[in-house]
Amino acid sequence: MHGINRPNIKQINTLSNRYDEQNYYDVVLANPPFKGSIDPSEISGKFTIKTKKTEILFLELMYSILTSGGRCGVIVPDGVLFGSSKAHKSIRKKLLEEARLDAVVSMPSGVFKPYAGVSTAVLVFTKGEPTKKVWFYDMTSDGYSLDDKRTFIDGKGDIPDIIERFKKRYEENPTDRKGKCFFIPVEEIIENDYDLSISKYKEIEYEEIEYEPPEVIKRKILELEKEIIDTLEKMEH
Repeated sequence: MHGINRPNIKQINTLSNRYDEQNYYDVVLANPPFKGSIDPSEISGKFTIKTKKTEILFLELMYSILTSGGRCGVIVPDGVLFGSSKAHKSIRKKLLEEARLDAVVSMPSGVFKPYAGVSTAVLVFTKGEPTKKVWFYDMTSDGYSLDDKRTFIDGKGDIPDIIERFKKRYEENPTDRKGKCFFIPVEEIIENDYDLSISKYKEIEYEEIEYEPPEVIKRKILELEKEIIDTLEKMEH
């Protein structure tokens, strides 16, 4: 599959003491279970963040098994981005201060329907140097309808644009927060309690609508009512 001719696949609880790999992989791609919980007695003592939430433990695991300079792309539930617990803040702080958080791609709720309707995001980070700024992308389509039917539209959606813009992010250096993608300096993220949700920083431009005075609207409604009554009377005759 995808050019991997000799896969080395193991079945093991990577959150337990039975798994001891550290600083081993150059690239990690993952879609771990969402919003799970684990018995504290089964959790490996190597974790520095004390929590039973598996989505947080898996993130720390991925960081720890990367080599210095290793890269990770992982899908997480939205709660990881803005959760207010000590564990949530600790993992976000770790990704910003002990890694370079390259990107937060916010995905629309519905991309995992009909199996799950939870909102998700893709985090891309590189282990080692601290983060200076984070690239955010507001993904609105993956090429399929976002209902339970997941009807084919074009099978691509924003994905080609995400790949292209990510490659050129430093060259483009987008700062317009009304756009699809933009950079946020790490200092601002820290000031916002390490919040990584795109809604915290994206600026929504609302179109101003001018309405007619209430008296005019009322008069038009009365005129329409009269027209309806006249029409009904004509239909009776």
